[in-house]
Amino acid sequence: MRGYFDHSATTPPYPEVVEAIGEVMLKHFGNPSSLHRLGMQAEQLVSRSREVIGQSLGVPAQTILFTSGGTESNNLAVKGTARTFQDRGRHLVTTAIEHASVHEAFRQLEREGFEVSYVPPGKDGIVHADEVMAAVREDTVLVSVMLVNNETGAIQPVEQIGSRLKARPKTAFHVDAVQGIGRVPFFPKKWGVDLATISAHKLRGPKGIGLLYAREGLLLQPLLNGGAQERGVRPGTENVPLIVGTAKAVRMTMEGMSTHIPQLQALKEELIRELMNMNGCVLNSPAVPDRGAPHIVNISFPGVKSEVMLHALESEGYYVSTQSACSSRYAKTSRILRAMGADEQVAGTAIRISLSPEHTVEEVRALARSCGTIYEGLQTGGTNA
Repeated sequence: MRGYFDHSATTPPYPEVVEAIGEVMLKHFGNPSSLHRLGMQAEQLVSRSREVIGQSLGVPAQTILFTSGGTESNNLAVKGTARTFQDRGRHLVTTAIEHASVHEAFRQLEREGFEVSYVPPGKDGIVHADEVMAAVREDTVLVSVMLVNNETGAIQPVEQIGSRLKARPKTAFHVDAVQGIGRVPFFPKKWGVDLATISAHKLRGPKGIGLLYAREGLLLQPLLNGGAQERGVRPGTENVPLIVGTAKAVRMTMEGMSTHIPQLQALKEELIRELMNMNGCVLNSPAVPDRGAPHIVNISFPGVKSEVMLHALESEGYYVSTQSACSSRYAKTSRILRAMGADEQVAGTAIRISLSPEHTVEEVRALARSCGTIYEGLQTGGTNA
């Protein structure tokens, strides 16, 4: 679908992923916990998938835990760590711009009596490593900072924070890498990351599955009770077809990074140039190229509400988002943009455009022209409904 510019919400799966999932569903339907041949074949597929993902991320295979998606992985990382180490301390540090699945997990922990420090971003949507570290105390058991913001594309200083937290072995470091994996460099083990969240459908894999990197030796309190699958941290029968599909998607995405990132960056720069030729538009993504992920452009059209712009573009065959797909149906304005200091006029008129390497420069220019025509027409007509 050439008019689909909502790749941060979800991505179309690789054809090879769809094929692999179908083959496993038909031929390898055994339960990985069963002791017979069919069960052992399924278990071997899970183990091999774990190895492929580990190799792609540069981490040991046994550190990969499979979950139902990014939301579960984030909740398991945040709540599991806090509850496991609460005797050591009940203070947590995160940012004011995290994805809802992280933000709401910390809100839940606050209701349980934990104290949470929320570090605000600068106007460019990036938190400062110094401010994050200044919030860390002796009783801090967890720091959670996302790799790439899901609404603005702002790249957070994860490497700097991780290197400095190495001197605090009693403080675990979690990174929500859902929007960054495959689009920006990420080396969890090298950077001192203890926990990292990845969602398969954000990198052309299947929906309903994600993974959590949890470094060796780090024990987490499970969210669910049941069997001993996934090191006893995530009980439940493994979804073998989706696990195999995830491994293939991760491998293909990581292998294509060196080609795809320059392609995305060129498309993004062209899109921004075209959009910023319009009078009145406000760019909410970082203006400096290397401070923002190459696939996300967040821009406001003051005077025209986000939903009006979104549906007007849809009528022209273009699909974009107003904010995070997990929040767009419920929030009136973006919590992320408000945390950056944006006023109602900017926060309430923003759309997120997210690119694929398969887009062309001509398609990006056509989208920008449609934005300009629609914006001018809505302003002239006085439509702000």
